Amino acid sequence: MVAINKSLIIFLLVFTSSLVLAQDNFSSQAKIDYKKRVLEKTEIDMLSSFYTQDGDNAAVTGGIGTEQLNDFAQNIKIMIPLNDDDVLSIDATISAYTSASSSNLNPFSGASTNEEDDDDEDDDKSNYQGTIGSPWIESSGASKQDVWSSINLAYSHSSNDRNNIWSINFNLANEYDYSSLGFGSSFAKLFNEQNTELSLKANVFLDKWRPKYPTEISEYVKNEGDLSIGFFAGIDILNQSGEVTSPNKNWSPVSNSLIDDKGRNSYSLSFSFSQILTTNAQVSIFADLIMQSGWLANPMQRVYFADRDNYFIGNPEAISIYTSKTNKEVFQLADDIERLPQKRLKTPLGLRFNYYLNEYFVLRHYYRYYHDDWGMDSHTAELEIPIKINQTLTLYPSYRFYKQTKIDYFNAYEENLSTSEFYTSDNDLSDFNSSQLGFGIQYTDIFSENKIWNLGLKNISLSYSYGKRNTGLYYHIISLGTKFNLNRRN
Repeated sequence: MVAINKSLIIFLLVFTSSLVLAQDNFSSQAKIDYKKRVLEKTEIDMLSSFYTQDGDNAAVTGGIGTEQLNDFAQNIKIMIPLNDDDVLSIDATISAYTSASSSNLNPFSGASTNEEDDDDEDDDKSNYQGTIGSPWIESSGASKQDVWSSINLAYSHSSNDRNNIWSINFNLANEYDYSSLGFGSSFAKLFNEQNTELSLKANVFLDKWRPKYPTEISEYVKNEGDLSIGFFAGIDILNQSGEVTSPNKNWSPVSNSLIDDKGRNSYSLSFSFSQILTTNAQVSIFADLIMQSGWLANPMQRVYFADRDNYFIGNPEAISIYTSKTNKEVFQLADDIERLPQKRLKTPLGLRFNYYLNEYFVLRHYYRYYHDDWGMDSHTAELEIPIKINQTLTLYPSYRFYKQTKIDYFNAYEENLSTSEFYTSDNDLSDFNSSQLGFGIQYTDIFSENKIWNLGLKNISLSYSYGKRNTGLYYHIISLGTKFNLNRRN
């Protein structure tokens, strides 16, 4: 009996230990099995946008001329949970644009006196039958329209406690005159019960020019300065007085050298710090260090010099009104293409501050200061006030102000000097300020009850922005965004 009791006791001890051990293992496994996933379902974000602008300071035509541009872009981003901790992102964009200024890379292609005038009076049209072009009229050249495409692949991994996030990314982009290869990585660390976050990112972009030049310059270099053959054969070149130059060899660009090194590389290092200050306030600080090297100028962009004589192709009677929009029949031959230093160091610093006022209003503040070693300084300030109408509908009014100084190498049309080493008339590098007013509306479906095929709608938004520079350029942006969950079939 004693032996049976001992055996029973030993059995009960072993059985109880096994139960305790099994329970511990089950609890540990349960923590793993029921660990909150970084991303519960595959998400699909789609953004469609239309951008249009107009102005009078086109860089392709040396700082004057139409800046009319229309761009339609479609972006799709797919985020796929690979497991509890890992997410794969695929981000693709296609942007198709038509540009009146870019079309004037060859202003003599398809140019005609039959363009629409401000009215229908016959006396607004000239009887001139020669080759014409104008910085104010778009031509039908190959550079008139283009498609920019980009794809970015990213993989991120989160630690079990979700306090460490690693990621890597790979990017490809292509356009009419360049291609780009990019790659990078990032690391984020969360502290203080995830109320504090530090992150570090590094990226490299290796771009390659397939340079396109103003027609007159590329033809001059190709024909070794002979103005009697190729594009120039049979075309009169006019001086400032409208007289045909003889022996037609007075015009020449300042330099016969084009791009030798077609590389344009960018290296960036980014740091950010985010802190939840109170239940109502959050602040973020970020800093970037960006170094660029290679051919940083745009070979499509013309420059005209104050210390060089002017030469034209077209109707001599239109030379006197060359800088007026009424000029539709004469084009000035370039003195050179844009030339800029082959190194540039950029240092942006920024701050975000979000404050939750109440269940209806949130204040989102943003400020950025920018400086580079080309002499540019800029300030950006933005305020967005999301207004929550109810559980599903939110309004987003916003205002943005921007101001910058010109780089050391910028001068307006006909104000650069040929004795300078570097020069540009690109107004994007000039001294200007701009304001942008925006408004958006977003519908949120918390439980993704609305479905399209196998997709559950999370939210849909529509926004509009209008912006204007003090230089006269103005633009409109309309965007439509949607986010879906991919609901798998049972």
